[in-house]
Amino acid sequence: MSNPVYIVGLDIGTTKIACIVGEKVENGKIVIRGYGKTESTGVKRGMVFNIEETVNAIRRAVDQASEQSNVDIKTVNVGIAGHHIRSVQHRGVLMRDNPNVEITEEEIDRLRQDVFKLGMTPGEEIIDVIPQEYIVDDEMGIRHPKGMLGNKLEANFHVIIGQVAAARNIITCIHQAGLEMEHMILEPIASAEAVLGEEEKEAGVALVDIGGGTTDIAIFYDNIIYHTAVIPFGGNVITEDIRQGCSIIKKHAEEIKVKFGSAVASENRDDEVVSIPGIRGREPKEISFKNLANIIQARLSEIFDIVNNEIQKVNSEHKLIAGMVLTGGGAMMKHIQQLAAFKTGLDVRIGYPNEYLANDTAEELASPMYSTGVGLVIEGIARYEHAMKHGQIGIGNSPVIQPTVTEIPVEEKTDEAPKPKKPWWEGIITGFAGKFLKDDDIENEKID
Repeated sequence: MSNPVYIVGLDIGTTKIACIVGEKVENGKIVIRGYGKTESTGVKRGMVFNIEETVNAIRRAVDQASEQSNVDIKTVNVGIAGHHIRSVQHRGVLMRDNPNVEITEEEIDRLRQDVFKLGMTPGEEIIDVIPQEYIVDDEMGIRHPKGMLGNKLEANFHVIIGQVAAARNIITCIHQAGLEMEHMILEPIASAEAVLGEEEKEAGVALVDIGGGTTDIAIFYDNIIYHTAVIPFGGNVITEDIRQGCSIIKKHAEEIKVKFGSAVASENRDDEVVSIPGIRGREPKEISFKNLANIIQARLSEIFDIVNNEIQKVNSEHKLIAGMVLTGGGAMMKHIQQLAAFKTGLDVRIGYPNEYLANDTAEELASPMYSTGVGLVIEGIARYEHAMKHGQIGIGNSPVIQPTVTEIPVEEKTDEAPKPKKPWWEGIITGFAGKFLKDDDIENEKID
């Protein structure tokens, strides 16, 4: 038997950094050998803002995944997002020397690599080039031109463009953590690989990944990716709205959003409340579920309006028969399907990254919040298999941006395991107004 090949996906998100080690087995399923997750404190809206904090978080996540999988992790497939990301369509042309010779894989790859040479505005660089369809002597709709004859080989490409500085910061973090980057993959494309079926991509579908800092969109039709976009709003801005609207601290705002939040205010009653402990002996605050849902619905409605505008750029030409698939941590909000369907007029389902995973996968990884990480593994495996098939192992598919190397100190570790902190809302009484925690509980509550 050949040695197993482990592919690692590294999701550097705004709220978490997740490292997932996967292996493709004989039945075509992906077996997750190990994973690690740490809080992300150095990333905002999908972009690295603090190198040192991000490097230390990457190290912790990778160490967890390495220990659990018993794999020495050296290379990773990393996701990229952020509001700086944009996409364009481009047609490449290659005039062949001898039309009587079959088209080779080298010619197809040369056509794609030529796109990386396109001139960009200062500060921007091409991150990835995705073939949509090929044209041979004006014959369109060709998926695999290898072996065909013709004078002219063309292709329509979906070109992902981002800021050089943002990409360099990610690569710097990877190198500082002692790793090498195999591929840099746009996060909505990775998420799509994890949660979308081939029939959906053929019928036409919009993937919407609601993360902590961004909402990522990928639109497919006829198995071709037609449009991608990154919206600089996500779950964190909803938390901030709750913090300001309810005059509470951020920690409590995040917890009541996750525990009691709803995307549709009309699904909640006015007399259902949650009581927030007061700071240092102050009176507790009572927040009705309906008011909480009003705040959440207002921001999500704004996000879905922007999503709908992006969908209309494609939907006017190609009907999205399969509707919309929501994934990411934000997709776990109650009643979000109803709101998305109302705002866009599309059929909506929640996408879980378990279709391509083996049955014994940890239940936590089947959550929509891990769609990007699982998708990075799936896409990494697909690119590895393509490179193996065409003898291109070790050849990067995207230009290498040299990182600035500055040594980051390794975070000190202690042998003592941290004691789990009891959440403030555990034991809270919800229901009719006037029911809240006892005074002693409020006094003893520790506020960060």
